[in-house]
Amino acid sequence: MSKRFARALLLTALAAVFSPAAWSTNGMNMEGYGPIATGMGGAAFAYDNGTAAMMNNPATLGLMRSGDRLDLFFGFLGPDVEAEAGGRVAESDGTAYAMPAAGWVRKHNGLTYGIGVYGQGGMGTEYDAGSFLGNPAAGVGIQSDLENRTELSVGRVILPLAFDVNERLVIGGSLDFVWAGLDLRMAMSGAQFTDLVTTRNFGTAGDDGSGLVSTFNGFVGSGAITRVDYAYFDFSNGSDFTGQARGYGYAGKLGAVFRVSDRLSLGATYHSETRLSDMKTSGADVSFGVEMMGAAQSIPVSGEVKVRDFQWPEIYGIGVAWQASDDWFFTGDIKRIEWAGTMDSFDMSFTADAVQGDPRAAAFAGRGMDVSLFQRWDDQVVYQFGGAWRWSPKLTLRAGANLSDNPVPNTYLNALFPAIVEEHYTAGFGYAFNRVQSIDFSLQYAPEVEETSGGGVISRHSQTSFQFLYSHRF
Repeated sequence: MSKRFARALLLTALAAVFSPAAWSTNGMNMEGYGPIATGMGGAAFAYDNGTAAMMNNPATLGLMRSGDRLDLFFGFLGPDVEAEAGGRVAESDGTAYAMPAAGWVRKHNGLTYGIGVYGQGGMGTEYDAGSFLGNPAAGVGIQSDLENRTELSVGRVILPLAFDVNERLVIGGSLDFVWAGLDLRMAMSGAQFTDLVTTRNFGTAGDDGSGLVSTFNGFVGSGAITRVDYAYFDFSNGSDFTGQARGYGYAGKLGAVFRVSDRLSLGATYHSETRLSDMKTSGADVSFGVEMMGAAQSIPVSGEVKVRDFQWPEIYGIGVAWQASDDWFFTGDIKRIEWAGTMDSFDMSFTADAVQGDPRAAAFAGRGMDVSLFQRWDDQVVYQFGGAWRWSPKLTLRAGANLSDNPVPNTYLNALFPAIVEEHYTAGFGYAFNRVQSIDFSLQYAPEVEETSGGGVISRHSQTSFQFLYSHRF
């Protein structure tokens, strides 16, 4: 193993260790990967965009010149999210997220291979305990002051391979190791929890007839519990790098790029649905705010949570790239994200510990419940396009746009999962110091989108983000 290869592998491994979540833009998917692509709206399926091709179209890795390339990325995402109900506004404190990534590839005798680590996407909000979301029983029950937060992260370690079939055609693919993590602190009112158990307009909660929900209903039926104020699901470690509940699995990508001429190329790619294990953790609590025996109280039940069958959807798309002149370049992609196949519902199983620390929870010991929150996302078609102008032999300027529809139905929109952004407008530049070293930068802005849920809660979401890349060829 050469020293250069060892250094590249080490830097990529470090990025894997310290790579936190990436946050939603096209649904939960990032609007683009790498500042070369995001500077032009995220379009990346038909031209050389560096090692970020591992996340875009792995076949375009074969368009690089022979040799080695190491890319070190740093991204910043600044979401601006708020929720409003009845004139009360809650602003999310999750306003700044860092996203490092790295990739290394080598091309030799028409074969390109390497390794990389990238954040795929996710969602995140943080509402403090003083917000209206933290007191779902305000005015009718126990004062709760509960923090509400979500932090869903999905990342990949990628092993790509591209092959030059001939001077015009390159085919490629990748094997991806995928990990997912989730923190969740979610308070719901007594009416919302009751809906899960009875009317089931927005989700379901149940068991096999002898579990936690049945036991809870028994207390209600007997009159021991006379009012349900709230239910609170809590599993969160607060880490910037891993969620409390974790799952692991794999996925793959295929791609091709065809050079119609020296100036025109066409690309196509397919990303498979992931095969992730259930995300789970033993450090979870479900608390019930109730009026019991004439007194308002909170009953904390400790146990294990499994987030069942959460998967990243399959994605496929086509692209075109045109070198209009020596100085002007244009590119565009169309891709489809199959959210409907993976985001029909958000499913959790909770199993209470056999021994409970609070005696009030003893009746629930060892019992379980299944909770399903309806999502019913739509599939999403994304149009991403842009252009570049070579200002000088060293400096290239870029601009583009990324357009799609909001995939989240208003009926099931949750203020903790406001993946409703639709449009992105982007700009960037690349600067080549020499044939060995270069930098690229992009700035992305997503205008505010406002939607109202079936429960009457208004969610607003806008974003400002940037990506930076240092490239070294050797």
